[in-house]
Amino acid sequence: QVQVEESGGGSVQAGGSMRLSCGASGRTFSLYTMGWFRQAPGKEREFVAAISWSGGSTDYSDSVKGRFTISRDNTKNSVTLQMNSLKPEDTAVYYCAQASTGAIATTTVSYRYWGQGTQVTVSS
Repeated sequence: QVQVEESGGGSVQAGGSMRLSCGASGRTFSLYTMGWFRQAPGKEREFVAAISWSGGSTDYSDSVKGRFTISRDNTKNSVTLQMNSLKPEDTAVYYCAQASTGAIATTTVSYRYWGQGTQVTVSS
């Protein structure tokens, strides 16, 4: 079974940067789109960013576009979310997930395997 795990969360001041990492098990990692989602208290889990199987395509939510960058290294079964110019509204638990497709996907139902989440807190 595929296992996904995030790391790199923590607390940062507004305007700062943070890098989240995600590792996934399985020899078919490179076949699938990987995504980042986040969930704030009282909110539904929302799409943040995704990267296609080859890394050739990416997509971002409007709220993070221009500030966040997703990347992947298929030789290491890893995905990174570089977050710059962080805002308090970015505060949430961030989840890394593996999709059931190699194409860009932005909905939670398109992702089959999920990490446990890592807390990101941005203070004013």
